[in-house]
Parts: sequence; structure tokens; C-alpha cells
Amino acid sequence: MPGMGNSELPIPDGLELRPFRGVRFAVDDPAKVTSPPYDLISDGDVHALLDSHPYNVVRLILPISPSGDANQPAPAGHFGESTPAPGTSANPRTPPAHSQPHGHSPAKPASAPGAPAAAPPSGRPAAAPQPGRLAAAPPSGRPATAPQPGRATVTPEAGSSEASPARYGQARDTLQAWLASGVLVVDDRPALYVYEQRGEHVVQRGLIGDVCLADPAQGIVLPHEDVMPGPIADRLALMSTTQANLEPIFLLYDGATGTATTLVDEVAATRPPLVTAHTEDGLTHRLWAITDEAEIDAVNADLHARQALIADGHHRYATYRVLQRQEHATRPQPAGSQVPSSGASPLSRRAGGGPWDFGLALLVDSRAYPPDLKAIHRVIPGLPLPEAAARAKGAWRVQDQEDLAEGMAALDAADNPAFLLAGAEGVHLLTHPDPVQLALAMPADRSDRWNSLNTSILTQFVLPKVWGLQDDEKTVRIVHHDPYAALRLAVETGGTAVLLKPLAVDDVLAVAAGGERVPRKSTSFGPKPRTGLVLRTFAID
Repeated sequence: MPGMGNSELPIPDGLELRPFRGVRFAVDDPAKVTSPPYDLISDGDVHALLDSHPYNVVRLILPISPSGDANQPAPAGHFGESTPAPGTSANPRTPPAHSQPHGHSPAKPASAPGAPAAAPPSGRPAAAPQPGRLAAAPPSGRPATAPQPGRATVTPEAGSSEASPARYGQARDTLQAWLASGVLVVDDRPALYVYEQRGEHVVQRGLIGDVCLADPAQGIVLPHEDVMPGPIADRLALMSTTQANLEPIFLLYDGATGTATTLVDEVAATRPPLVTAHTEDGLTHRLWAITDEAEIDAVNADLHARQALIADGHHRYATYRVLQRQEHATRPQPAGSQVPSSGASPLSRRAGGGPWDFGLALLVDSRAYPPDLKAIHRVIPGLPLPEAAARAKGAWRVQDQEDLAEGMAALDAADNPAFLLAGAEGVHLLTHPDPVQLALAMPADRSDRWNSLNTSILTQFVLPKVWGLQDDEKTVRIVHHDPYAALRLAVETGGTAVLLKPLAVDDVLAVAAGGERVPRKSTSFGPKPRTGLVLRTFAID
């Protein structure tokens, strides 16, 4: 068809991290314009982040709908606008003094449509009402408090309610306005970015760059979780409309403390950072740019034969690949866009491919910096705890617990599989499932390792066989990390909290390496990259 581009996708021959020209905020306190990843932000957190700084990145990743509802997800099946966004300026701007070792001062941002016109970059909000700002209190009436260190959040599942496509256009317009006004500035040269997160008992370092998109069947980038259509539709609409990757996914690889990791540690120890940000969770975030082509080539030579596991960002990686197919089908592709075969050098491989053939990612050597794997709990609204426990007694040993603290200690000490049920009426520990019922419920075409995971047993046995429910976004609510938050939600909804132990890292790696995927929301690797330290736009990339 005339005007339709080459739909054949480039096929990478190994793990590759391409440099890009980062887009960064020109503000006095970079921490105040950052946020957690979009799927860890509750409604109350959206408002707190908006109140923390007029240019907080939450305006881009969770844009406010015309009705004023922040955090309103896209409806399942809506794939947003495929029309390219009007071109953003690709002219580099001078980074601010606080984030540039050469001491240049940023230009003062001018007022621009879509941006809070009167607020200076220092983070002091203007006294006058600002366009699109929300009131201090969220619609639920909960006070707008800042996210607390270690605080768990209830994930808003995208696809659960209607949302106007205009909110994605609003994110695009805000992004363009901030680029035009100097709120966002573009680094002069393409770079791989060394990223460090440091806090009490926490040190993690890795590389942020454009990861070359590979089919999971190739065994280069391995997903380990299933995905849902609603979040993919939401992120696709946002990426397609903004023509940007606004937050990195999180990848782990076994780097054997090789060349890439050695360089990462050397840069962090000897070079001045571009950005230093102290966030309210107690972490200090630092960012450095690697622009030397020889160093970038050495990194990619080290990475080429390795595998990466998606630790966080399954929906975004799936979205990257859907967007890649969409763009190849609708746009003329640049000459030489096919990624060369394995005989090509890292530099020549970087030269190939369009911006949609790559996605923003943080890559961390899990041997040098072992991840922290936490549990993700479930809440079943409308399933009263007495009913849940009574039904469970036909297949599990059910033991009453004094309170949640005692129950969590008992869960931690119990042999797998085990679950803790909690609600307004008390706490119960489930152990020792009936082996015959369990064997009949678990799929015969899955590996023994997969069938032994607590999330697999929950989705295949407890939910459908014991309670007659399906593990979907409408039936099951997700709560990250905090069992007390899960209990509170269960009480509020007249339901039951199902508390789990975290999976073992080795189990996750083995399942992924075998080509299987654990059930949705099985893992929470950390620390997750902070959103807003560096962005990527396709026009500039």
C-alpha cells in the first residue's frame, strides 16, 4: 500500500544498549520533579506529587483527564492516537549548573501552553491558580500526603474504567511546552547513563540506554510475567501520542562483574555526576553520562552474548514491541534501518534501526548488585473473610492467628505453599493443601517449578477451584509489599486480603530461562528506577 512503510522488523543478534540524547529537567531540586514508576502511584500520591512541584513528571506519565481525574487509566482495547506528534525541538539546550559539571546556567523557562506559567524552576509554586492543577485533596477525600519511605501502594489497574484520549494529547502538549520553554533540556551528545541508587543498606548501579527490542523467543530479553491488555493499551496510547519513552524499564543480567560493570563502578567512583537527587524514600540518586565511543563499544561488546531478565516493566516492554510494529507498518523506514547480523561491530549495530526499534531501559548486573525481591499481595473485594476461610477448609489446613503480626511470622516460617488470609474478622494461615486436589488443579503442561510457585497455586487452585473466582483486574486488587495496606483495603471493601511470601529469585530466573512466565504481579524487584531523572523522545533520539 502506498505510504505504508516496511513492516519487516529488525532482528537483533544480541543484547545491545544504544546511547541516546537524554532529556532532563532544568530545576534546582531534581528530586521534586521525579516520581515512582507509574504503576506504583496511588490516587493520593498523584496529588501529592503535583503539589510537590509544578513540573513534576507525573503530569507526563499519568496526565490529568479533561474532567480533572488524575490516574484515570485508558479503557481496554483503546490504542490511542497513531498520528505522530508534532515535532519537538531537537536543538540541544544548555543543562543547568546543578546537573552539569561545567557549571553552565540554564535559561529561565518562559511561560508556555500546557505548563504552569507562573512557577519558577526553583520549585516554589506560584500563588495564582495554575492551569490544570488539581486541588490539594484528592476526589476520595483522603489527605494528599507525600509518599513515605517504604510505603506500599495500591496499583490502579489500567483498563478498569473509561478515560478520554485527550489526556494523552495533554501529556504530549505538556512535554512539548516544557521542551520549548527550557523546563526540559536536551543533552548535547548521545550517552549511556550510569545510574546509582544509594541509601541505608541499599546500593544499586546500572546503565540507562536504549535497549534493542527482541522477540522473547530469541532469548535475549526474557519476560517472566504475563501481561494484561488494559495497561498495554494505556501505555501504548501515551507513548504513541507523546512519541517518547518517559520512564525506563528495569532489566537484570548476570554480568559476571565484566567490562560493563567495571566501567559503571569506575565512573561512579571517579567522575562528577550530572544529577544528584535526594528523594523522600531515603535514597540518593546520581546520574553520569558516558559519551566516549570506545567506552560505549566496550560496554556493548561485553553485553552482546548475555541475557537480560525483565525485573520491572513487562507491560512497557510489551508496549515497546507493539509500538515498534505499529510504527513500521505506518511510517517509511530510514535506509539501513535493519539491524546487521552478528558480524557487525557494536558501533555499526548502533547505527541501524529507527527510534521505535529501541526502548528506554535500566540494565543492572545482578551478580554485582543482587536485587531485592518483595511480595505482591492480593485483595478480593466482596469476598468476606469467614466465607473465604470456610471454603478453604475443604482443601487446606486453616489455622487461626492472633493478629496480623503473628500471622505474618507464621507465614514466613511455614513451608510452601502457604497463604495468609486477613480481613475485618481476623487472620487465618493456610498450609498443607490436599495433594490430590492440588495436583488436579495445576496444569499438566507446566513445569514442576512453575506449578510450585505460590502465585501459580493461587491463580490455578485457590482462586478458581476453592473460591470460584478468576484472577483478573476486576476481581483481584493488587497491593505492593505492605500487608497492613492490604488488610486496610480488605476491610474497606468488605473482602479478604491474601498475603504471600516473595518468590525466590532463582525460581523466577529458572522459570524465565525455561520459556515460561509466572502469573501476573508475582514479583516486585527493587529498588526500581526513579522516573524523571532522564527521558527519551523519538524526535531527539
